[in-house]
Amino acid sequence: MNNVVVKVGGNELDDDQFMDRFLKALARQTEPRPVLVHGGGKEIAQLQKRLGLEPAFVDGLRVTDAASLEVAEMVLCGLINKRLVARLVVAGARAIGLCGVDLGVIRVEKLVHPAGDLGFVGAIKSVDAGPLQVLLEHGYLPVISPISLAWDGTIYNVNADHAALAVAVALGAVALYLVTNVPGVLLEGQVLPRLDSQRANQLIANGTISGGMVPKVRAAIEAVLAGVPQVRITDVAGFEELVSGRPAGTVVVA
Repeated sequence: MNNVVVKVGGNELDDDQFMDRFLKALARQTEPRPVLVHGGGKEIAQLQKRLGLEPAFVDGLRVTDAASLEVAEMVLCGLINKRLVARLVVAGARAIGLCGVDLGVIRVEKLVHPAGDLGFVGAIKSVDAGPLQVLLEHGYLPVISPISLAWDGTIYNVNADHAALAVAVALGAVALYLVTNVPGVLLEGQVLPRLDSQRANQLIANGTISGGMVPKVRAAIEAVLAGVPQVRITDVAGFEELVSGRPAGTVVVA
């Protein structure tokens, strides 16, 4: 059975028109069967500020202290996950919400980052694809929040791009689509149709690729190196093209 993993980010979740188009297209994606992995960046930051917490990032990754982890759990596993499931069900999909903690699907350990301590941010060590395969075989569309579990029972926040990469590799997915608010990786305002690891590292080093696009591009390269046959970064219009069987966005190669 062929599967495709689709990741949508936090910033896009606030754009109702974007999400309406995206979720309707996703509900039409029946072969290969999709798995959705989602983030929740903007809404996490908004709730952090309401609670007197200051959002902070290192190299595009969210710094997550204990209080911020509670916020991330509430937003990712609760508000956003169930909102997505509800809209997909209305669109006709048999969507079911999960997070990496459920059934121990995503196992992690604390991420050690050279730029500093990120707090409760996890590095993925394994993905149990079995439960996801069972759901897919029965026609369900798993909707996965990246809150995940260490072997000692500690819960960690995980970057959603990293989670999508790990799930795609574990499932042996035929493709990984990273859907964002730009049509691909941009160079001087134009979409790069193709991006390899050497060029990507150059563009990251000179600041052309920055912010949240950094972990997205790195995850895409890692996915290719790990054997995912097709990895693309695109926007909602590009995703609609992909669902229709046409190429779109930036295809990432090793």
